[in-house]
Amino acid sequence: MSYTEVAGARVPIRMWADPATVEAGAMQQLHNVSTLPWIQGLAVMPDVHYGKGATVGSVIAMNGAVCPAAVGVDIGCGMSAVKTSLTANDLPGDLSRFRSKIEQAIPVGRGMHGEPVDPGRLHGYPTAGWADFWKRFDGIAEDVRFRRERAVKQMGTLGSGNHFLEVCTDTEGAVWLMLHSGSRNIGKELADHHIGVAQKLPHNQDLIDRDLAVFVADTPQMAAYRKDLFWAQEYAKHNRAVMMGLLKDVVRKEFKKAKPVFEPEISCHHNYVAEERYGGLDLLVTRKGAIRAGSGEYGIIPGSMGTGSYIVKGLGNAASFQSASHGAGRRMSRNAARKRYSAKDLEEQTRGVECRKDSGVVDEIPGAYKPIEQVIDRQRDLVEVVAKLKQVVCVKG
Repeated sequence: MSYTEVAGARVPIRMWADPATVEAGAMQQLHNVSTLPWIQGLAVMPDVHYGKGATVGSVIAMNGAVCPAAVGVDIGCGMSAVKTSLTANDLPGDLSRFRSKIEQAIPVGRGMHGEPVDPGRLHGYPTAGWADFWKRFDGIAEDVRFRRERAVKQMGTLGSGNHFLEVCTDTEGAVWLMLHSGSRNIGKELADHHIGVAQKLPHNQDLIDRDLAVFVADTPQMAAYRKDLFWAQEYAKHNRAVMMGLLKDVVRKEFKKAKPVFEPEISCHHNYVAEERYGGLDLLVTRKGAIRAGSGEYGIIPGSMGTGSYIVKGLGNAASFQSASHGAGRRMSRNAARKRYSAKDLEEQTRGVECRKDSGVVDEIPGAYKPIEQVIDRQRDLVEVVAKLKQVVCVKG
């Protein structure tokens, strides 16, 4: 499947989604982004849907500028996955105890650890640079520094919404561990702070949408944002790694006789900014609901909590700025899902998965998401499928 080109104000909009199926509000957002003076390119993934300021599922390449609202408030949100030596035959028939042990080890929702997790006690966790990472906390936005205790205790926690921890099996019967989370409250605090700063800058007063306010190169505001942005992206990566370490510990204890071994971790952001070079220009590439898919790079594209996910390898397609979708993408809002579906519907759509089946997570029902197979099919020129996973345990926030 190749892309469709739609006319934009300053650059063409390259769409791996079917333009006819994209909601009007999302299309308007894409056109709004294409009006920015700094825009160099705009690629749209097949899971695209309406977001705040910029659409979820868009890749925005700008020269000398970055839009903090286009990154979003969950800076560095992304995925991690690990293949284990366990097989489906090692799993018990009743997985409720296993799910309970995971939930005891890793706080969900707004929860946090009673005491900060010491990465030194996590089997094989690389602790180099840990002290320096936290030392750099003292240099982030002054308005946010008072959140240090919360940030430290939320390291290694899941969060809520569409964040999840899963135990999956692939088509060969191998067991995988997978999780989805980001920079927790500290990332949101930093994002809100900098979005507020950007919206007050003089050069942003005549923009078509105030949520597209940008920082421009060689200004103190840009320097401050980049410092906090990259720190928050690092926090998100550490957060996923600590959680994966805690999850591995649960697996080791629960399957002691099987002596589980873990392959190298696959990890990818899907709400972030990267410095990349295209067409001879050094650009700031914002992926909001998109993963990097450079040639040979591994990525993770999850579906909903009842449908399964894909491990992929990038094909390095420059037309998409070497990007691919970050998941199935919502096809209806959370409010619409709650109105349309019931807890009984959730139970039916997650049959065979050990997970919450109450009204509190109805907005995450599989029916609220696009079919993951269709999303994968529309980006065959962006990624190749390495493994297809089906969850057997799903822990939601």
